[in-house]
Amino acid sequence: MSHSNFKAFVFDAYGTLFDVHSVIEKCNELYPGKGEAISRVWRQKQLEYSFLRQLMGKYATFLAITRDALHYACKEAGAELTEDTEKQLIDSYLKLQHYEETEEVLNKLQTYRTAIFSNGSFDMLNPLVDQSPFSSLLDEVLSVDEVKQFKPTPMSYQLVLDKLGVRREEVLFMSSNTWDIAGAASFGFYTAWINRQGKVMDELGVKPHYEYGDLRGILAHVE
Repeated sequence: MSHSNFKAFVFDAYGTLFDVHSVIEKCNELYPGKGEAISRVWRQKQLEYSFLRQLMGKYATFLAITRDALHYACKEAGAELTEDTEKQLIDSYLKLQHYEETEEVLNKLQTYRTAIFSNGSFDMLNPLVDQSPFSSLLDEVLSVDEVKQFKPTPMSYQLVLDKLGVRREEVLFMSSNTWDIAGAASFGFYTAWINRQGKVMDELGVKPHYEYGDLRGILAHVE
């Protein structure tokens, strides 16, 4: 497929455009000595609960799941979660720093359709995108909340086609999450794995079409 055939560049939010590290810092600040463990389990359960709820047919917003996962992580670590610390930690998700190259890359994609497509619900995504310097550079912010189907289900990725009015093979989808790349590739999108930490691809029978250390790599596909 020649580079010019892409019509839409679609990005996952967390870990792809926005660095979730500040959440870890906030955990460490509020729970010295336990922050590392809390943030690791919090993220693990956040994903696990979204996958489990999808399988059980019990949808809840990503914000509700994020809160539940935090409660679990604190209980497991034997750390007391107060109303105040919970608010501070959840709020840290609304103020994430973006990766340094994000704005530059989005600027160079202005002749294409650009969108975020995230498992995050609008109550998490909208404040996050609004406080970033590139909100005006995105055509759409799409959330699975519109279809109540979490990625990596095929029905979730269908939302991208419906909203952007493109065909599967006209989409280049970017994520730092291997499970999201596997889901998108298996749905029929072209995929670029943004492998910032030099991780290993999951063994799910699909490989990313491209792999880059940061978002600048995708500029190879711009005319």
